[in-house]
Parts: sequence; C-alpha cells; structure tokens
Amino acid sequence: MWMICKKEWQQYFSSLTGYIALAVFLLLNGLVLFVFPDSNILDFGYATLSVFFDRTPWILLFLVSTITMRSLADEYRSGTFELLKTLPLSPAQIVWGKFFGAAIIVVTALLPTIVYAFSLQALSVTGGIDAGSTIGSYIGLVLLGAVFTAVGVCASSFTSNTVVAFITGAFVCFLLYTGFEAISKLPVFAAGMDYYIEMLGINFHYRSVSRGVIDIRDIIYFGGIIVLFLFITQRNIVKR
Repeated sequence: MWMICKKEWQQYFSSLTGYIALAVFLLLNGLVLFVFPDSNILDFGYATLSVFFDRTPWILLFLVSTITMRSLADEYRSGTFELLKTLPLSPAQIVWGKFFGAAIIVVTALLPTIVYAFSLQALSVTGGIDAGSTIGSYIGLVLLGAVFTAVGVCASSFTSNTVVAFITGAFVCFLLYTGFEAISKLPVFAAGMDYYIEMLGINFHYRSVSRGVIDIRDIIYFGGIIVLFLFITQRNIVKR
C-alpha cells in the first residue's frame, strides 16, 4: 500500500503541473485574505481567520479534484492499470494507497497556510487569535480534504478521461458540501426536517469541528463518508 502511496506522491510532483496547482491554491488564499476588499482580514480590526476557513473549502474542492483526477483514470488510459494488477497487492491496498498518497499532498498544501495564524498572532495588539477554534478549524480542513480526496479517487475510478474525472469529482464534492444545506432551506422542510437534512451535509459537520469542540459524531461522519466512497472505488477496480 505504501508503495502505491509513494508512487502517487512522486507522480504528482514529477511535472510542473503539481507545483503550479499548489502555488495557485496558496496564491488564491493569500489574495482572499490580504488583498480582496470584501475579505481582507487587515481591514477587520481584530485577529480572526474566520474568512480563511469559510472560503478555503471552496478552493480546496478544486485543488483536490485536480490532485485526484489522474489517480485511476490515468492508469486506465495509459494501460498501467494492467501492470498494477500484477503486483502482490489486494484491490483494497491499491485504493487506500491511492487515497493516502493524494491525502498527503492535500495536507502538504495546507501546511504553509499555518503561517497565516502565526502572522495574525504576531500582528495582534491584544488577545490574539482564538487558538482552540483555529486548531479545530484546521482539523476540520484536514477531514474535509480527506473526504474530497475519497470522492475524487472514486470519481477517477469510473472513467479513463481525466477531465471527466475532475468535473465529476468537483461536482459530487460540491453537492456533498452544500447540497443538503440548500435542500434543508426549502419551505417544505421548515417543520423540523430541515435540521436533520442539513446534518447529512459535510458543511454542517465541518462547522461543528471548526468551533474547536471535536465531537465523536463528526469524526464518525467523516470516516463513514471516506470508507463508503473508497469501498465503491474498490468495487469498481475489482470489476475491471
């Protein structure tokens, strides 16, 4: 499994595309935080990274889809999937290796953003940032990135076209992140079902973790979604 994980890491950074994707991710976050007028934290007057944690999931959605679109689709297209099947690895090991390889890349992309927290803490005159909320929000981003990764790897297992894998992965991530929340706001569910429908969405649990309180129910939710999509991926590659 770790051989597959290492292969994913090396393959992603073997071309300039991988570095460009990470650079664009960090650049967009920097522009949102320090340049764009509606989200410039320097104009807020107090130390907070709430804007960063509100906007980053949307940028992360496209970054993860870019990372995972080649996971299995490229193997199908280039014919290396046949070679992959000859290795002494089970389908589960291949899938989890692909997942962990892509997830490590996502975490690598998030690590430099910790500089924002230290910068705000240094610039703050009194109080500083809310450490508990900030740590919880970063844990939420890692869990969110892991779920997006599982969805992206699953989307990549359905097709040999990387563009289709990217679009499908991004669309499913978008639906899981905000679709249930949008449905819960429909008037027909205003009698009490709205809360339970919203609970099915990723955003509900991401906001819960971001408050700095790690609830076991949120961890089970994220873990369940990851296992579900990786199980579907495993079934797909078994059929091939």
